[in-house]
Amino acid sequence: MTSTALPRPPIKGSRTQPIVAGLVTSLVGYISSFAVVLTGLKAVGASDAQAASGLFALTIAMAICAVGLAWFTKRPITIAWSTPGAALLAGAAAVNFGWSEAVGAFIMTGVLIAATGAIPWLGRLLAAIPVSLAQAMLAGVLLQLCLAPFVALSTIPVYVAPVIVVWLIFLRLSPRWAVPAAMAAALGIAGFAMGQAGTTFLVGELLPTLHVTAPVFSLEAFMAITLPLFVVTMASQNVPGVAVLASFGFKTPWRASMISTGIGSSVAALFGGHAINLAAISAALAAGHEAGEDRSRRWIAAVSSGIFYILLGLASTAITALASASPTGLLEAAAGLALLGTLGAAASSALSDPTSRMSSLVAFLIAGSGLSFAGIGGAFWALLAGLALRFVIERKRH
Repeated sequence: MTSTALPRPPIKGSRTQPIVAGLVTSLVGYISSFAVVLTGLKAVGASDAQAASGLFALTIAMAICAVGLAWFTKRPITIAWSTPGAALLAGAAAVNFGWSEAVGAFIMTGVLIAATGAIPWLGRLLAAIPVSLAQAMLAGVLLQLCLAPFVALSTIPVYVAPVIVVWLIFLRLSPRWAVPAAMAAALGIAGFAMGQAGTTFLVGELLPTLHVTAPVFSLEAFMAITLPLFVVTMASQNVPGVAVLASFGFKTPWRASMISTGIGSSVAALFGGHAINLAAISAALAAGHEAGEDRSRRWIAAVSSGIFYILLGLASTAITALASASPTGLLEAAAGLALLGTLGAAASSALSDPTSRMSSLVAFLIAGSGLSFAGIGGAFWALLAGLALRFVIERKRH
């Protein structure tokens, strides 16, 4: 008597699920935070055209890196722009230098990211910075921006209240889509307000365009933008991105990821982009079960996300124009809602260890105070003060 093994049934949805997961990844990543990026770039001197160029350049750089890394490693490595970094820029409006110096600082940020992958000791040096201090600095930077939705309720309640209501409804029904839905509502309201004002644009004015900015390198911009942007991007995006992939059983090729995203950041910087990095939150959409039960095919979701990012990037100028024509404060309010979750996570991480709570609290307060000294914004001084306090007072506890 012989037995015949039954053929293994095919995995349902294995061909389409990764593509759909890539689409969702790109939509969530782009729609949830484009307002934060625009707010940050404009805060350091970008015009509407330069901000639109930066947004477009970032999406192209993200797409190329995601497709390249996923294709060659066969792992679901997704790339995002540095949302916490953009929020940091939004808090740097008091610095005393122009857009060209900001672009120079962006280029140096990319150089540091690439160097982290190429030079092992630099990675170890970065690892020596306490995560709690980096998170405290980020939380302080986010504070003012996260207050914007509620401040705007007193100035433009008719426009902001519907956005908050949509956000709350989706937060209850489908939390993943709460921020994208709020952003979509803000864009809809901006379009309505633009129509009421009779504002129009020619089709040619809405086509994506890349504007090259000649960089200017200065020590002030390096300390005020490059160092905080580098630390925040690594601590809040790249390190968590590795952890997310590991939680789904995928090992991140650290060297290749850092070198490629570092080079991509520096190239995008020439056109106004601030930084790209490993995706953290949205990485789970491409690496998890949403991308199909067949783990060996989930890399397709990352490739798919890169392709869809290109399509979204083509709308960068139109979205920037719509955002610029929106009522004053609406874009900032939408960005603040998008960052509430990040603020909560950063504050929780910063204050979770009682032995380093005081240094983290001081870093948080300095970063949130809007302090500017010697032309350098509060993020740098927050990190410096936190490190000094930790060394002088809390060293024995560690």
